[in-house]
Amino acid sequence: MLYAGQTLFGCVLSLIAMLALHEFYGMGLPPHCRFEAWCGSLAGVAMTLAILYAAGPFSLLAGIVFPVLGLSVLFLFRFKNLQQVGHDLAVILLGLAYIPLLLVHAGLLRHLESGRNWVFLVLVIVMVSDSLAYFVGRKWGRRKLYPAVSPNKSQEGAVGGLVGGLLGALLFKLSFFPALGWLDIVLLGTGIGIFSQVGDLVESLFKRSFGVKDSGSLIPGHGGILDRLDSLLFAFPPAFYYATWFY
Repeated sequence: MLYAGQTLFGCVLSLIAMLALHEFYGMGLPPHCRFEAWCGSLAGVAMTLAILYAAGPFSLLAGIVFPVLGLSVLFLFRFKNLQQVGHDLAVILLGLAYIPLLLVHAGLLRHLESGRNWVFLVLVIVMVSDSLAYFVGRKWGRRKLYPAVSPNKSQEGAVGGLVGGLLGALLFKLSFFPALGWLDIVLLGTGIGIFSQVGDLVESLFKRSFGVKDSGSLIPGHGGILDRLDSLLFAFPPAFYYATWFY
């Protein structure tokens, strides 16, 4: 992120999207859909690169539409169970909307003026928010936040996460990004802190729906790459639109 140009950054981002998609499809699709899962993962790469390097609205829209059309045609001629095919295709298309369409905002954010600072700002806010939510929840957590989806999270931890988001934004302003105003600190710290926690809950919802504990085993002790991305998927889009509209 510090030294790579925009092209290399985009390529690495598309690779991350492919790995996360493969984990998502591994959770949600039956074993006989491995070929379709790989096709969906590669479609996610194409979608990410097409959005990042679109020359205009036409190519941008084409980069989203043609993967959807291609995967739909694939399922039209490759299915084992007619009653199951709608579910499987829905999981494939949901994966494209959930991962590359959200994650690509990190690349779009990187392309902006001061893009490196914006990307690192999001990372710092999310990391400090996650850390403080964890420690506050462990120490003082009593009331459950959303037990049906994530039984270990507490309301106290969620409040700690919001405080952590504000603290992360403040630290980043004072250390690296003085262009941010104090109102920016409040809006970005709380806003990204909220969205990151919602992203965590959404991935927990998917995992419970699919009946798995972790999205994968790529990162020992942490689960899959999607388990590390869940908060960021929901944090990068609001940061990108905020930076675009107000800076």
